[in-house]
Formats: sequence, C-alpha cells, structure tokens
Amino acid sequence: MLVARRWSWVLVLVVGLALFEGVQHAILVTGNPNLVPALILLGAAVIPAAFLAFVAGRRLVFGISGGAVALTALIGGVVGVVTAGLLEFDTLRRLGAVPMLAVGLIEEAAKLIAPVAIVLYTRHRHLADGLLVGVASGAGFAALETMGYAFVVLLQSHGNLAVVDDVLFLRGVLSPAAHMAWTGLTAAALWRAADQHWQPSALGRLGAIYLLAVALHTAWDSAVNPLVYLIIALISLLALAVTAHRLAAPEHRPNAWAAQHC
Repeated sequence: MLVARRWSWVLVLVVGLALFEGVQHAILVTGNPNLVPALILLGAAVIPAAFLAFVAGRRLVFGISGGAVALTALIGGVVGVVTAGLLEFDTLRRLGAVPMLAVGLIEEAAKLIAPVAIVLYTRHRHLADGLLVGVASGAGFAALETMGYAFVVLLQSHGNLAVVDDVLFLRGVLSPAAHMAWTGLTAAALWRAADQHWQPSALGRLGAIYLLAVALHTAWDSAVNPLVYLIIALISLLALAVTAHRLAAPEHRPNAWAAQHC
C-alpha cells in the first residue's frame, strides 16, 4: 500500500499524458473544435496533479483525506484565481499598471484563502497537512491560470495548437517550482503557527516565509534570463524538500504531537 502511494504520481502522469495525446490526436484527425477545451484542461492539469500525488506519496503522516485535498485544489484554485484577478484589476485601475511586487503579494495571499479556512476549521492538525494543502491550492491556481493563458494564446494564434502546446508544456513543467512550491512553504508555516497557538514567534516565521514566497514570485515574474528561472526553481524546490524532510522527523509525527498537547 505504501509503495503504491509512493509511486502513484507515475500513474497519474502516464495516464494523464496518454489522455492528452489521445485528445490531441482526435483533434488533428477530426478537426473537431469541441475537443479543444478538454485538451487545454488536460494539458494544464496533468503535471500539477502528478506533482501533488508525488508530495502525497512522501514518507509523511497526513491527517487530511484525499477527497479534501482534491477539493482544496479545486476550490482553492478557483477562489485564488478569482480573488487575484479582481484585486489585480482594481490595482490596474487605480495605478494604471500592476507592479510585479503587487502581483506577488496579491497572488500569494489569494492562494492562502483555502488553506487558512481549513486550518481554522480543523481541530486535530498534522503538521504535514499544511504542506500538502498548500501544494494542492497552488496546483489548482497554477492549472487554472495556465488554462487562461492557453486560451488567450489559442485566440491570438487563430487556433494554432502547436503554440498552445508550447504554453501548456512550459507552464506545466514550471508549476511545481513556482506556485505549488511557494504556497506549500507558506501553508506549512501556517500549520506550524496554528500548532504553536499563534505565538508571536510563529507568526513572525509565517510572515517571513510569506515574504520569501512573494520575493521568489516577484523575481520569477521579473526574470528575462532562463538561468534566473533555473536558480529560482532550484531554490523553491530545495526549500520545499527541506521542509518536507523536517516534517518527516519523528517529533513531528501525530503521536508526538498528541503527547505534547494532552
């Protein structure tokens, strides 16, 4: 069972890519435009879903159910995208432009709406849940944002699927090192702050990690050199890996947590 969970991400990736290729082949053969939304949906969601399954398969103890994680990805993504879109539109209307820093602040906050609701509602928290919930919310946000970009490119290119494929592939590959990693880090800090009863030191750590996520986001949006993207991606994934490793330590497992709070 543990082995199956650990490698479930491979199944998600293989099946998802097979479905994507199948839909794409059907479009090329039939020329049916009704299949294009399915192509964009699969292209935007497969890699985020696979990375979410990868995180869920790590040697961490989670208390949140798979259904709740999937619901977080859906609702967190929709609420996050809509909230960020409205706030960025309002900023654009007021300032005439949306500064990159404002984009980072808005989007990193919007992606935390669902995690904040969950951590306030959940009474028995596992610290690793924060990491998983954050990655799920980031996955939903990334997938929906990619769908939007792909749709715009489809219209601008007058239906050129090759251009759409490029957008889907690039944004899909980069999503684990961007939205998913940043929100995973911040949500993990959110869960730790809740576990420590919102002590000032824990809130300060949460604020620092949120600002780190904003800084990485802003640097990502401002980058023009592929090397800069690579460096930011490595920093983001390394920080996520270190956080997951720490959460796997024995003192962060539920039994230890329960013993400390009886």
